[in-house]
Amino acid sequence: MDKAGKAEALEMLKGVFEASGVVVVTQYAGLTVAEMTDLRVKLKGEGAKLKVIKNRLAVIALNGRGGDGAAKLFSGPVAIAYSPDPVAAPKVVAEYAKKNEKLVLVGGVMGETVLDQDGVKVLASLPSLDQLRGKIIGLVQAPATKIAGVLQAPGGQLARVVGAYAAKDAA
Repeated sequence: MDKAGKAEALEMLKGVFEASGVVVVTQYAGLTVAEMTDLRVKLKGEGAKLKVIKNRLAVIALNGRGGDGAAKLFSGPVAIAYSPDPVAAPKVVAEYAKKNEKLVLVGGVMGETVLDQDGVKVLASLPSLDQLRGKIIGLVQAPATKIAGVLQAPGGQLARVVGAYAAKDAA
């Protein structure tokens, strides 16, 4: 890689570390191209990405974020999975690592916090941002639905009484 390519890759990595909710570090030794493509497709479906990176550039791009703990994550053949949603990338990668032992979770970086392998798995067990939004909407809508039901009940009861009298008169 020439100097211009390294500078471009470094800027891209800095942007990834700044904009991502979490960056999951994995070792992919032994994965075939088809398996890597499958993982990329699954990540893309959740709004996340996978990128094979150079360790030295990653350490430079971290710029001291996470201290030495973060720098130690980058050794060997490393790929990073990242997403704006702090749960999407860890969830897909942890699920894929369960099915394929060639993919090894090393850890992750979330802002200034360095996560170990267990920290990434805990993050993967949390509900996603979309699931949390759905729960909040459900909680907000439930009282409104109940209020509408209470307000409609007297009108419905009155209609049933009038209908019963009309049926009684018709008979």
